[in-house]
Amino acid sequence: MPDVTKTAAVAEEAVDAPSVVEAAAPKQEKARSLWGDAWHDLRRNPYFLVSAVLILFLLTVAAFPGLFTSASPTVGDLVNHYLGKPELAHIGQADWLGYDGQGRSVYARMIHGTRASIIVGICVTAIVTVVGGLMGMLAGYFGGVMDAILSRVTDIFFGIPFLLGAMVVLQSFTERTVWVVVGALAFLGWTQMARVMRGAVITVKQADYVHAAKALGAGTSRILFKHILPNAMAPVIVVATIALGGYISAEATLSYLGLGLAAPTVSWGVDVSTAVDQIRVAPHILLWPSIMLSVTILAFIMLGEAVRNALDPKMR
Repeated sequence: MPDVTKTAAVAEEAVDAPSVVEAAAPKQEKARSLWGDAWHDLRRNPYFLVSAVLILFLLTVAAFPGLFTSASPTVGDLVNHYLGKPELAHIGQADWLGYDGQGRSVYARMIHGTRASIIVGICVTAIVTVVGGLMGMLAGYFGGVMDAILSRVTDIFFGIPFLLGAMVVLQSFTERTVWVVVGALAFLGWTQMARVMRGAVITVKQADYVHAAKALGAGTSRILFKHILPNAMAPVIVVATIALGGYISAEATLSYLGLGLAAPTVSWGVDVSTAVDQIRVAPHILLWPSIMLSVTILAFIMLGEAVRNALDPKMR
């Protein structure tokens, strides 16, 4: 006769122990959201890593230029008039990037010029994203008369050439500071954001969760900012990131033409403008600000491309 106690103990162990199927079944990973999936891809994208390091470095230079140079970008000594690297090596000067026509350090001006370009790019991008995004969201969600009015206003501003319109606006100001340039570029640059946001909102507002929110009695503001805006921001963020480099380039172009920033403001565009006439005598004063400008624009364009690839499922 079998031992009843022993049989019961074995059966109890079989019940408590996990089954072979459960042990062999792999654990399912928690589903990631769109932003979590994008961040997962960005961390493995070399373009994002390189651009993020460059942008972090540029932001540090713009915020704390004193960490990189103690020389003044506006005070010069005419003894160093157009001294370049060969002459500096001969006379034992410390600034190996040379000096400009007024004896000012090219390196110091290159470092301090980062702030103006970064401020213009970030502030213009923030303003056009808010203004254009709000107009596009209202036009796309309400449609009808409001869509027609806002779309026609957008078309009017979109028909104005960007740089030509900015030059006309800036020409009316006697003193062109950083904030005047920001206002002129933002005044004409919001149209692209409005169109992108309008198209995204028209697509998102057809989703089932928006109809469900309306059926549950959610207000318009809650639907717009809680349900539609978070799901329509992906294409806007991509366009804004790429456009930031374009705004920095636009500021340098306007400063080069003499219609943007002007002395005593330190800017790469101002330095490039003053260096053109002396390119054969002192090419070093044109080379270094041009390199910094190109690297900055490239970093933001690379960041925008990486973000676009991460947020667009078709690019994966």
